[in-house]
Formats: sequence, C-alpha cells, structure tokens
Amino acid sequence: MQTFKGTKIVNGIAIGKIKIYKAPVYEINEELVSDIAAELERFEAARVKVQEDQNALYEKEMKEGHKDTAGIFEAHAIMLDDEDLLDSCKEIMSEGHTAEFAVRDGFEAAAEMFRNMDDEYFQARSADVIDLKNSMLDVLFGADTANLQGTEPAILVAEDLAPSETVKLDKSLLLGLVTRQGSSNSHTAILARSMNWPTIIQCHDITDDCDGKFAILDSYNSCIYVEPAQYLIDELTAKQHEDREKEAKLQQLKGKPSETKDGYKVRLYANIGGPKDINAVIENDAEGVGLFRSEFVYLDSKTDPTEDEQFAAYKKVLEGLAPRLVIIRTCDIGADKTIDYMKLDKEENPALGFRAVRICLNRREFFKRQLRALLRASTFGNLGIMFPMIISKWEVQECKEILEECKKELQAEGKAVAEKIEIGIMIETPAAALCADELAEEVDFFSLGTNDLTQYTCAIDRQSANLERFSDTHHPAVLRLIRETIEAGHRHNTWVGICGELGADPELTEEFLKWGVDELSVNPKSILPLRDRVRNADLSKYKKTESLEPKADAAAEAEKPKGLFGRLFS
Repeated sequence: MQTFKGTKIVNGIAIGKIKIYKAPVYEINEELVSDIAAELERFEAARVKVQEDQNALYEKEMKEGHKDTAGIFEAHAIMLDDEDLLDSCKEIMSEGHTAEFAVRDGFEAAAEMFRNMDDEYFQARSADVIDLKNSMLDVLFGADTANLQGTEPAILVAEDLAPSETVKLDKSLLLGLVTRQGSSNSHTAILARSMNWPTIIQCHDITDDCDGKFAILDSYNSCIYVEPAQYLIDELTAKQHEDREKEAKLQQLKGKPSETKDGYKVRLYANIGGPKDINAVIENDAEGVGLFRSEFVYLDSKTDPTEDEQFAAYKKVLEGLAPRLVIIRTCDIGADKTIDYMKLDKEENPALGFRAVRICLNRREFFKRQLRALLRASTFGNLGIMFPMIISKWEVQECKEILEECKKELQAEGKAVAEKIEIGIMIETPAAALCADELAEEVDFFSLGTNDLTQYTCAIDRQSANLERFSDTHHPAVLRLIRETIEAGHRHNTWVGICGELGADPELTEEFLKWGVDELSVNPKSILPLRDRVRNADLSKYKKTESLEPKADAAAEAEKPKGLFGRLFS
C-alpha cells in the first residue's frame, strides 16, 4: 500500500481506479517569422474559436442549472476582448514571433499580474488566464483533447485542471479529484465544491505509475491510498455510506432556523464575488449576504466603471436576492490589485499601503460614483453598505458625510433612495478592534475580517508558504480581539458578524455563539453544515459553569472609563 498526502478541498470518500489526466505539452517555435500578417490572422481565428467555445460552455452550464460556474465562462469570453491583453499579444507578433509564442508570453504576463496580487480571491484569477492560454494553444496546434479522461469511472489525478477542462469532464465518470498543484481559491476548487467531489490538491508526490491501480481517496485525512489494505477498504466504504446519509439529512435543514437547542439564534449569510453567485446563495439557503466583494466591477472593466454600470451590477444582486439583506463592501482595490486605469503607484508593502477606503477618501469623485450607484440600487432590495480597512473614527465619519452628500444629490435629481440602509465597517486590524467602542458609536454593524485580522495581529504574510508553520488562525491574541470586538459592539447596540475564513471553522462555531456573535458569513456551500452545527449546540451548559466570564452589571459598566486611553490606563 502507498499513501500520498495533499491538502483537502472537499471532504468525502472516493473508491475506484486511478486515471492519470495528462494535458498536451507543446513545443513553441521561438524562431522569428517574416509573414506577420499571417500570424495575426491565425491568432484572431484562434481567439474567435476559443471565445465561441467559452460562450458554449456558459450556455451548457446555464442549461444544467450551474449558474455559479457558468459565470466563469462568461468572464472568460469577456477576457478575450480585453484590449490590454490583445494589444500585448499583437505587439509580440509585430516583432516577428509566432502566434503560439505571443499567446504563451502575453497570457503568462497577464497571469503573473494576478498572481502578484495580495488577495487570494484575485490571485486565483491567474488560473482563468492560463486556462485561456491553453485553450488558444490547443486551437493553434490543432490538438484533440476529447479522450483525456478515459472511458470508465475513476479517481482523476492531474497536475492541475483549468476551469474549462474541469467542466468538460464527464461527471458520470468522475469519482474524485486529486491534483499535484492548485490552490484552495482556484476555480477548480470552486467547481469541485459546487459539484461536491471528494478533492485534494497539492498532492505533489503521487506518480504516473499509479495509473489504473485501485485506490481510495480519503479527503478527510487529506490523502489517497493506492492499493489499500483490506481493513481500510472496509472502514472507508462504511464511511462513504455514512456520508451519503449525512448529506441527505443536511438537505432537510433548508428552511429551518439557525438556532441552538437552548434558543440562541444566529444569522447565516454567504460571502459572494459577483452576480454569478446569486444562485449559490439561494440553493444553499443562505439567509443573506454578509460580504459582497464589489471589486469585480472594477476588475472586469477596461476603464473606470461608470455610475450606471455599477448601478446595473448592484441592482441585479439586490433584486435577485430580495428581501435578504445584501451587504456590499465598497471598493477594496489597492496596490496589490493592479488596475491600469487607476494608475496606482507600485508599493513596497501593499498590504499596508494605499488601498480600500484610503483610496476612496483621497479620490472623492471615484468614491461618489460607487456610493451613488449603491444608493440608486438600494430601492431594489435590502442593502447594507460596508467600508473596508477602517482604523479611525474620523474615517467612518467622512465616509458617512460623503454618503449623505450623495443621497441629497440624488434626491435633488428626483431619484429614489431607500429609507433605511444599514451602515457598517470591516474590523480587520488590531487598531480597529482596540477602538471598537468608539467605532461602534458610528455604525449599525461590524464585520470581522478574520483573514486580515490574523495577518496584521500576528505579523504573518498569509500568502507566504515559508511562514505556514508559524501561522496560527486560532492564535489567542486573534480570538481575544474577536471576542472584545463582539462585546464592544453590543455595548453600543451594534450587531457583529464574522465574514473571514474563521466563520466557517467548526472548531470555533460554539465559541463564537458563546461570545454572542450575531451573524456568520461563509462560503455558500458551508451554510447547511454550519446550520447543522448551530442546531446541535447547547449554550445553556455554559451558564452553569465558569467557562464564560461573568458579565459586569449595568452600574459597573457605566463606571468604566470611556475612550481608548481611559480603558488602557484604568
């Protein structure tokens, strides 16, 4: 028996033979050519063909009801019209290089731009560009990629899979998925979650000679057993049957309240990246959206998006999810998310640099376009507006002043604005957490961005593989800041949610409930498992023990010094 370790993406058990999936490898001719016009023509023909294929994949996924994955291919088709990308490739061909050479270098440069971004969500978009590069090369080389999967059910092992490769797979033949590379935020990972395939990635050591051998993929333990012992076959077959029964029970939780056994209610919301995720919110019975990343509006546009363009995108989501609350985070672009038309300077440390609300407050008209679009869209659903990267009270006040200015302008123009819009901020730095009492006086809600909060509290770059052993998402300093933020919010009647990765961490669910968290916002696929965990929790036991610190009475609370310095030196 051989055991190969990886990183789990989707929990589950897959049992069957292994099929090694090998995409074509091309030898690019680097010699210069004389007929540049012919290469430009070949490039354009390949571009049109790939764009038609992406549109066909979009239609296929829509017909099958996979609106979330369909959006990937809609974005791919749009990318193939990107002037910067196309001009880059044409410039390479104008120097006498072949169309294949131009595709390789031009698309790789674009992919590298995304890889260098700090945000994992946008880093993963490099896979979109590589997918398009490979599709272009397939057409230019006239490759036949029809039978790479084989003809019988199998556990598929690949170096990595691009979105179009994943969607083209015959689902009836796919038992589970193993890749040697990949990331947890890649589209392959997203597709694997949406299809609920047992999946592990970064399984670097699995070899091609495993092809055709019997195996068991146990993603619970992040490994695959090749030619396993009989006791493992018996044990993991039983586990597979148990999983199927649990999944059926989870589906029965749709429409049920997210409430503990002793009656504590928490709202379970979804994190989404654009209108393409509307269906995932509905299918997984999320009660609202706790984090809508508005950056897609900017990244998917060749120029600074107009107010009307932004309004259309926000309206689509609010209308599609009404009456659910949809919290839209204002622009969180920064030097780590490079957009040419924003002309941001390159920074030594973009995570600490000119980003998010710092850009918005410095570029008032840019900010007002987004706020006006949000206010106009507010009448089509239930809107919450959230400002990111806040560290000081004056920043919140200035954001609110600009918002009020936009509201008055729209009303003067005869445009409707919703009467009630909840205003909140991200708590994602120690500075914000330690000033939570002051900040809570200004807003309706807090949302704890635990990814950045952990990074800034522990001084750990969460993108660095070299620091993985030092990174502790359960670090007591982080958990203390989360708890103290919840308590500070409640002292001022400000509700508090968590929208970072820790929100879906089952080891912390009961702790968060015990501390009084009001809302947890997670990946849509995590909603039902999280609801199950909430409904099985019983917080009454903590009232009979000293696990919870005693709450100060109202008189004692009133005596507490107000203000940051008062609390620090009291």
